[in-house]
Amino acid sequence: MASIENVTLEAADPTAAKHFYATAFGLDTQVRLRASEAPATGFRGFTLALTVSQPATVNSLVDAALDAGATSLKPAAKSLWGYGGVVQAPDGAIWKVATSAKKDTGPATRQIDEIVLLLGVADVAASKRFYVGRGLAVGKSFGSRYVEFAAGASPVKLALYKRRALAKDVGVPPEGTGSHGLVISGDAGPFTDPDGFAWEAAPPAPTS
Repeated sequence: MASIENVTLEAADPTAAKHFYATAFGLDTQVRLRASEAPATGFRGFTLALTVSQPATVNSLVDAALDAGATSLKPAAKSLWGYGGVVQAPDGAIWKVATSAKKDTGPATRQIDEIVLLLGVADVAASKRFYVGRGLAVGKSFGSRYVEFAAGASPVKLALYKRRALAKDVGVPPEGTGSHGLVISGDAGPFTDPDGFAWEAAPPAPTS
């Protein structure tokens, strides 16, 4: 089963971006940074979601991100499905921090249970077929609206959502042009998907 090894975000200042992600979310190997001046405007067509165990942890991570220089797109709040908030990192990537729990069960932590890369696509069913053809296994599927692939041992789970719906979910207009500013690394690549998202082959694991 194909899977994602990590994601690389393109940033004008990768050193500053790496410091932000370590400070805000404690991320290291799951998210890599690469220098790029490729032009882009508006919504870049993807979001990264951090799933955590309780509202207090959502608040802890969102507050840390804001303190580190992120911009709030949606303040953390209760919803029908749980509790969550959305921020935009200084490099432009959009992050959602959420939990399905509506009450705290203990003190806040910085523990992240799951990282999900959500790609906003033009045709969910067509993109689903494309990825299944490259070895990804479907975990959940809700018709032409949403698809989530099985992560296996991967540190990052992949999901597909309609671009307009994804933009609405994180509180930004759906329009955008230029580079996605994202490269996905895994054992399914290299290729470029129907919406222009680029995959590269993950480097082989070091031998002892």
